Amino acid sequence: MVFKATETINEIKDNHKMIQSICLRPIHPRGSIPVSTLMHLMPILIVFWLGTSQALAVEVCELPPVNSSSPAAQAIVRTACEEHRLWGQPFINRHGRIAKLGITESESDTLADQKSIAWQQVALYWRESSTLAMTDSAPGSSSCVALDNSRNTANDCRAFLLDTPWSAAFISWVMTRVGLAGFTVSPSHITYIRASYLDASSPYRFTDPGIEKPKAGDLLCRIRGRPPVGYAGLRAALDAGRTEDWLSHCDIVVAANVNGDRTLHLIGGNVSNTVMMRKLPLDRKGRLQLSRLQPNQDQECTPAQENNCNSNRGDWAALLKLRPDVALAPPESQTATPSSTLLHQ
Repeated sequence: MVFKATETINEIKDNHKMIQSICLRPIHPRGSIPVSTLMHLMPILIVFWLGTSQALAVEVCELPPVNSSSPAAQAIVRTACEEHRLWGQPFINRHGRIAKLGITESESDTLADQKSIAWQQVALYWRESSTLAMTDSAPGSSSCVALDNSRNTANDCRAFLLDTPWSAAFISWVMTRVGLAGFTVSPSHITYIRASYLDASSPYRFTDPGIEKPKAGDLLCRIRGRPPVGYAGLRAALDAGRTEDWLSHCDIVVAANVNGDRTLHLIGGNVSNTVMMRKLPLDRKGRLQLSRLQPNQDQECTPAQENNCNSNRGDWAALLKLRPDVALAPPESQTATPSSTLLHQ
């Protein structure tokens, strides 16, 4: 027997009272729900459930912009989503598991547009964001400035791309691409984290991810390579000027709590060596469930302890809120950090 989704929904409505009475009916010791009734309802319920699941499943990058979002937020989300599609839409699910992983940073395969080569696209992020010039002391950096047909030049550049974290270069490229006025491009995330806290003219505002609700265009950042400090610890370190060499990572918020799904969707570069989407859990009020994301220093991720493996856990210490009135400007007006800046992620 074949049911169409619309017909199934109508049947469910028509039989609502019967379904409710069956579900709530106490089981008599000497009797049970007739098998014929269950057999009649089972296909309807199954198709209804499948149809509902498919209806609720949406690709957040395909949704129209939120009316309340600013032109800058819409441009940032659109650009990040375009790059995510280009890399084949890899993603980490809400449980912190890599659900899909395709082409990665140093491969010579073409991306989804059938013309961009993976490793050359990463080199493009470096060049067009102006962050490549800030890494001129790194081996192989100069070979990525102007690629030619030389095998030696290509290999030298690809070695640089493998050895040098490019997640901040990706964020800087997105902001340069959309022309976000006042954004400080850098090969280090901590540079614009610091700017959001200390510089009132920054397009981003430093906030507590445990209090503020993330929205499209925001940046969610975590601290790496040290015991968790949280929002308060990071703020204290910024006040004391102790964050110059801190390792960090930021992702772009592209959607939050779509249709009340209590899920935060983010896109970042150099996550498992690609442009990756990440899903994080939100609470009923649309805030991050930080308690579920805290790293556990005492539990190691091993094949025998896979419950301890969660790529979403981390010291998510800052939510950089995009200011609603921030302007878009030509790329030439972007602010760059001095070339003497140390290369940290």
